[in-house]
Amino acid sequence: MTSTLHPSANWSLKEDIRSYWSKRAETFDRAFGHRIPKGPEHDAWAAEIRDHFGEAPLDVLELASGTGEVTGVLLDLGHNVTGIDFSEAMIERSRAKHRGNARARFLLGDAEGTLEPDDTYDAVVCRHLVWTLTNPEAALRDWHRVLRPGGRLLIFDGDFVNQPWQGRLAKRAMTLLEKLTGPDLHRDPSLAQQHTAILEQLPFRDGLTFARLKGIAEEAGFTDVACSSYRRIQRAQRRIAGPHDWLRTWLHDRFILTARKM
Repeated sequence: MTSTLHPSANWSLKEDIRSYWSKRAETFDRAFGHRIPKGPEHDAWAAEIRDHFGEAPLDVLELASGTGEVTGVLLDLGHNVTGIDFSEAMIERSRAKHRGNARARFLLGDAEGTLEPDDTYDAVVCRHLVWTLTNPEAALRDWHRVLRPGGRLLIFDGDFVNQPWQGRLAKRAMTLLEKLTGPDLHRDPSLAQQHTAILEQLPFRDGLTFARLKGIAEEAGFTDVACSSYRRIQRAQRRIAGPHDWLRTWLHDRFILTARKM
């Protein structure tokens, strides 16, 4: 598939995606909901991961590891983490953030085809990745392949296209608030346009739901596919959020998918 964003015929959709996230790398940690600060939000993420993984240290493959925020939670829980990201700018930031930690390594690579050996990891984790995949079926087959028997899949994601009624009300309130306080300083209009152009070409351009992802995971060979609530994390975020970001937590339906490799 050829992107509509650039006139060059060899500029692929994946290159558009790499370009977008590389530009986002500089300000990614400043945006609410991306950085995981120490305190209530970090504790909520840690509790959620601990509930699914238990206490024992695991070998974890983190996909689209970004600037290493979820990585930090995993490391604090004692896990060994290999982070893969498509953007070199993201990888540079995660390496700098966790420099000196022998339990963390970061690789430049494609989450849809990791090139990692078969049966290598106890767990695969990703946050807000699946909705950006160009070939989700192939991606989940690859994630199944790299897991050891009994390995666990943990996906944090959501429908970032459609809004529930609470989200529509929150969006109206955010618009009114911005008229009083000014626009979000971390929102780049040009990046918003690029984001929209990319989204229109993706399989989940109409929205990602748990039911649809469950079917893809089962076809890839996963079992015990289940849905967990995002509420614990959202409640923690609301405890530390200002008015604008508090409203942001209501915009979209999010879910946690868990599964196993037999």
